[in-house]
Amino acid sequence: MKSRIIALVAIMVMAFTGSAFAGSLQVKGSTTVLPLMQKCAETFMAANPSVSISISGGGSSNGAKALIDGTTDIAMMSRDMKAAEIQTATDNGRKPEQFIVALDCIVPVVNPANSVSALTIAQLKDIYTGKVSNWKELGGADEPIVVISRDTSSGTYDCWKDKIMHSGGDKSRVFPGALLQASNGAVAQAVSKNKKAIGYVGLAYLNKELKGVSVNGVEPSVKTAKDKTYPIARGLNLYTPGTPSGEAKALIDYMMSPAGQKQAAEVGFIPVTK
Repeated sequence: MKSRIIALVAIMVMAFTGSAFAGSLQVKGSTTVLPLMQKCAETFMAANPSVSISISGGGSSNGAKALIDGTTDIAMMSRDMKAAEIQTATDNGRKPEQFIVALDCIVPVVNPANSVSALTIAQLKDIYTGKVSNWKELGGADEPIVVISRDTSSGTYDCWKDKIMHSGGDKSRVFPGALLQASNGAVAQAVSKNKKAIGYVGLAYLNKELKGVSVNGVEPSVKTAKDKTYPIARGLNLYTPGTPSGEAKALIDYMMSPAGQKQAAEVGFIPVTK
């Protein structure tokens, strides 16, 4: 049965793209976008066996750098490219073109053993600046808070910085005692193993070993991201060095198609098209 489903999806991809392709693609960047890209690329390569797609994470900033350097065909980014990045890429003859392939929520997460299940933006900011350091100050157990954050090359970090650390008009920084992780998966693993920890991940990384925390009384979900009531939502982007063609265009077209958007939903993201 599974092989029949894969074959059917492959036929749908070929019908959508119009013809088979041959060649190779390099895709680099955001670890948030990574699971969606991996899922769509697997389906695309099943329909186009002559195409080889190499995918690596490393963070949104690394995706931008690879696009600037000409070492990737598609950059995955969970934030918008910065003006300076766009200018540098353009100066190098690689003017970026943006494609928003899904929406996402950044979800504060704690260990399921933690009794805290709701926080405000102000409380999150106090935690990440080190102002609040014990869970009892937030209605939890009398235990120190282990703060886990993403590193500065991460688009997830950039969104967290803009929406949490810079909330209220000032530009606070994550305090030096925070433990930095290089990926959503690493944050998820660290929090799942430590009942005192708090971190933040993309919606697709929620699992039974993590407890998502509501923000300002709003639960993170597909619905609250779409209606913009959840306060830490964002777009997930692909960037190409100029107008894409060939395999790159076909892959992006597939990801934006109903079949690709269905896979976005399956991964845990919010589709941008019906």
